[in-house]
Formats: sequence, structure tokens, C-alpha cells
Amino acid sequence: MRAALSGATKSAAIVALLLAWELAPRFGLVDRTFLPPFSEVARAWWELVANGQLADNAEASLVRSFSGFGIAVVVSVPLGLLIGWYRPVADLLNPLLQVFLNTAALALLPVFVLLLGIGETSKISIVVYACAWPILFNTISAVRTVDPTLLRLAKSMNLSAPRLFQKVILPASVPTIFTGIRLAGAVSIVVLVAAEMIGAKAGLGYLINASQYNFAIPQMYAGIVTISVIGVAFNQLLVAVEKRLSSWRVPATS
Repeated sequence: MRAALSGATKSAAIVALLLAWELAPRFGLVDRTFLPPFSEVARAWWELVANGQLADNAEASLVRSFSGFGIAVVVSVPLGLLIGWYRPVADLLNPLLQVFLNTAALALLPVFVLLLGIGETSKISIVVYACAWPILFNTISAVRTVDPTLLRLAKSMNLSAPRLFQKVILPASVPTIFTGIRLAGAVSIVVLVAAEMIGAKAGLGYLINASQYNFAIPQMYAGIVTISVIGVAFNQLLVAVEKRLSSWRVPATS
């Protein structure tokens, strides 16, 4: 009963939103031409599933998004650990990093297109760029904010620098690092959709843009809903991975 009540509470807001979405156009509170009832969007979503368009476009987006996201994680986490651990490296790179941090990824999209073309390389590259900064700066912050008590205890045991990093710094940094990774996961989808609206021939961004131009409004909203669902599912996957890697932090119970 407790689990059922918890599940009902968590889904209440979503149900209320969908109910308002269904009723507002039907009662004339909004123009149903531009905001059709949710049932029409659901029907359009199912038609896209049936004819294979949704699967094809979602696959194209996921491949680009996950490729860029994965590259950003592989590059940014080690670099963030290095910068956070070695102060001279941080002092050298910090001014340059601040410049790039404050330059919006979408503002550079035309530059990526000019340099790399409108193919897959530019789209994956803009995702890498957008995802790299939240991961990098959260990783740096994670290393620098490790509990000083843990460091003193570890040093009192005469741990070498590599062992200190392996046994104390890295495990203690996992939650903050994953905060950056989760932020980057959301960014990877948002930025990619924007990139796919320029010169793409497949992808959810392309689907939304094409539906808008063809005035296929239910299909447009179906693409938007699909992006939202993918984003929530991806975030939940990252949360599960974080819990697995941080399980040592949970006290054992009998």
C-alpha cells in the first residue's frame, strides 16, 4: 500500500498535466489548431511508431547524442581529475576554460557547421562541446571539495599519492561527478535537437522541424513528447549507475 501510494503521488502531477492538455483545447481555452488534445497527439505518436518514422528518427538522434555524450565523459572526467588534483595545471588552464564555459554551445553551432559541414561530424562535435563543460567543472569541484577529514586520515596512514587518489579522492568525488554527468545527459539531447533542425535529414529535431513546416502539429508534439520521455529515461539510467557506484556510502543495515 505504501509503495502504491508513493507511486500515485509521484505520477499525480503528470496525470494532471495530461488531463489539462486534453481538456483545455476541447473547451476552447486554447486554440486546438496550435495545441491539439493529448489524445490526438497520442494517436499521431502511434501512427509514427506504426510507419517506422519515429523509430528511424529516434535511432538517428540517440546514436548522435550518445556518441557525443560518451566522448565528453571519456575526455572530461580524466581532465577534470587532473586539473582538480594538480593546482599548477588548474592555474594554467582556468582562464581558457572560463572563456569556453561562458560561450554557449548553440552560439557556436554555425561555426561547427562551417568548419565541419552539415553531416554527422558537426552534430556529434557540438554535443561533445556542450556536454564537456558541466562534466569538467563538476569533476574539478568534486576533487577540490573532498572532506579534509578524510584526507587527513588517509595521510596519517602514510598512503602514497596514487593510493590516496585511488582510495579516497576518486570514491568521494563520484556523487558530484555524476551531477555533472546527469546535467550533460540533459544537455546532449537539447543541443542535438537544435542542431538537427539545421541541415539534418533524420532525427527527432528534424522530425519536429519538418512537422512544423508541414503544419502537422500533432506529429510535432509527438516528437517533443518522445524527446521528453527519452530524457527522463536517460536520467533515471544515470541515477541507477550513480547509486551502484556510490553504494559504499550507504551504511549497512541488518
